[in-house]
Amino acid sequence: MIRGIYILPNLFTMGNLFCGFFAIISAIKGDYATAATAIIVANIFDILDGKVARMMKATSRFGMEFDSLADLLSFGVAPALLVFLWSLSSFGRFGWLAAFLFTACGALRLARFNVQVDSLDKGVFNGLPIPAAASMLATTVLITNHLGAVGIERNIVLLLLCYALAFLMVSNIKYPAFKESLLHSRVPFIALVMLAMVFIVIAAEPEVSLFVLALIYTFSGPFKALLRLTGLLRRLTSWTSRGDRKSETETPVK
Repeated sequence: MIRGIYILPNLFTMGNLFCGFFAIISAIKGDYATAATAIIVANIFDILDGKVARMMKATSRFGMEFDSLADLLSFGVAPALLVFLWSLSSFGRFGWLAAFLFTACGALRLARFNVQVDSLDKGVFNGLPIPAAASMLATTVLITNHLGAVGIERNIVLLLLCYALAFLMVSNIKYPAFKESLLHSRVPFIALVMLAMVFIVIAAEPEVSLFVLALIYTFSGPFKALLRLTGLLRRLTSWTSRGDRKSETETPVK
């Protein structure tokens, strides 16, 4: 702190913080689509601040702590307040408890990440990242508004989604860290073409495409964990059955 701080990375973090605060104000005013969009934009600032800091070799303890505080507001408090005012308030106590649990688990997720950042594999996240959880809620609001869906009040699916996202954030389920793996390694040329196609799809139908991407990423972790568990159980069953057959064919020694 005596030597000063790096301006550019922290400006992106400040943009992240501004978007989170703007999302809260918009949600209080009842402009839920704008609040959800602000949370999505905050994701962009969150990605850029880390990339710029590493490119400039301007990483610092101050920047990491500032980033975590901004993430808590933009991806913990803002989406929880948004989904509560948008839908969960009709559930009464269960609604605001679900919103609080989302915020609390987001804070725990950030704290755990900060203490484990030097010991974890750079290619994976331990638990659902809080920006991804916030994006899942924000894109749900956007696609519902885009499709003109009704009956969001007392919608049990939205309540369960909030609880599920809270659990996934503090779980040990592994999620890929695409921003690390894609930008620091060589990929086939076709990958750039596919990326351009993704941008075209997002530009054509942003509400639908962003929701689908958030949904796929959110539930990819549990799906892979289930596949690993199924494979483990299958190998265990196979090993047990081979052991039983072996014991049946063995001749007892008299």
